[in-house]
Amino acid sequence: MSRRSFFARLLSPRTNNSNLAKPSNSGACQPRTRWYFVVQFFIIVALVLSAVWLLMAIWYQFGTHAPIAWVATVVIVGLLTALLVLRYLPQRLRNTPFIKKLFNNKSFEDDANGSTTLNKGAIYNKSTATKWLAGLYVGVWLLGAGWFMSITPQQQRDWQPDVSQIMSYTRDANNPDLITLSNVRNFDWYSGDEEATERWETRTIDMSKLSGVDVINSYWMGPLIAHTLVSFRFEDDRPLSLSLEIRKEKGESFSALGGFFKRFELSLIAAEERDIIYTRTNARGEQVYLFPVSHLQQHEVKSLFESYLTIADDLNTEPAWYNTLTSNCTNIIFYMARVISGERLPWDYRIWVSGWLPNYLYDIGMLDASPEKSTQPEQSAQPWSMDKWYERTHINPKVRGFNNRDSSDGHSSTFSDQIRQGIPIPPLADSLDEAESKAQSARAVDD
Repeated sequence: MSRRSFFARLLSPRTNNSNLAKPSNSGACQPRTRWYFVVQFFIIVALVLSAVWLLMAIWYQFGTHAPIAWVATVVIVGLLTALLVLRYLPQRLRNTPFIKKLFNNKSFEDDANGSTTLNKGAIYNKSTATKWLAGLYVGVWLLGAGWFMSITPQQQRDWQPDVSQIMSYTRDANNPDLITLSNVRNFDWYSGDEEATERWETRTIDMSKLSGVDVINSYWMGPLIAHTLVSFRFEDDRPLSLSLEIRKEKGESFSALGGFFKRFELSLIAAEERDIIYTRTNARGEQVYLFPVSHLQQHEVKSLFESYLTIADDLNTEPAWYNTLTSNCTNIIFYMARVISGERLPWDYRIWVSGWLPNYLYDIGMLDASPEKSTQPEQSAQPWSMDKWYERTHINPKVRGFNNRDSSDGHSSTFSDQIRQGIPIPPLADSLDEAESKAQSARAVDD
């Protein structure tokens, strides 16, 4: 059987079973097959979802009060409704007062040939009209999809102050480990995320002094959704935080749904912890947790930092869209880390459920199972459960009432020291074998 014949039979409303009754002289149709109803159901679902997607794209781009959004809504909903009514509504419902009024009080009767007769004697070919409506709807949808695909991210907009700059850097010609970062954010926050003394600075760091990585999760809308930041620790310097965020324009606010429809550009923020973490714990009142990642080698930490530098290059060359599912603050970090660490970071659904990222790290052995024992070998410490990790790493109680303007230049490490109180900081692993062995031991303890 040819492919064309297969699909023709699948979409046919009549079965070819010879045991079934033949159509009578009155034009009665043979029974419809089960597969016919299944296929028609998925066609209806696809049509409805396609309309919803296009309408949401229009609403998020133009706003729900824009005239063009309302015109588009009327056209798309009208076409889809007419198509579904004409194609799928049973005859007994087509002759209800509402439908008759919708079609100028004309009643419809299906004849034996599949045509529909109007009460004024005119013959309306249902099949032809359905094809015209379907073609018109598909044309409108393709036009809308083409418009959406043509929308490009912009570098120049009226940005909110906290995302008005993108990090850039230069590398020392004689020592490639010496990196000078420009546009490092070091704001003094007062309340909320609107009142602050703005300060963008230049900072030089030595990648050969990198000593570890901390993952910070900030929760503001339940346990499933969190914003993820990464802080890099240095042997003889204060930590530096890097955060992939939406680049909001003035007056904009975050929308998870809007992130699916090219509503926000992506930005990379380099910041002092007393800025980017303080604003979440103290100014906004989000619940923030800091997890030191264990069993890493220094070259892995350096490679992760280099990955951020690559993102900075890319964003300064060409802006990119933030996407709630595919390119957000959590999974971009995972993509970078997996390139570096490979199979040590297996794929997991929690990569897309950002609030559960710490649990993922715990399960794969990247949070030290017995952190107190690692700092005090002479003691016999019980392994930390995930509940204890959340209890010990909760930052908010540690910095309640903290004055983040405790130094004239804002370069005090007091805040960074305070948020790590009670959290043993793991050393870097000397070799891959050591890192994998300890991670395996942590997983065994958890099991």
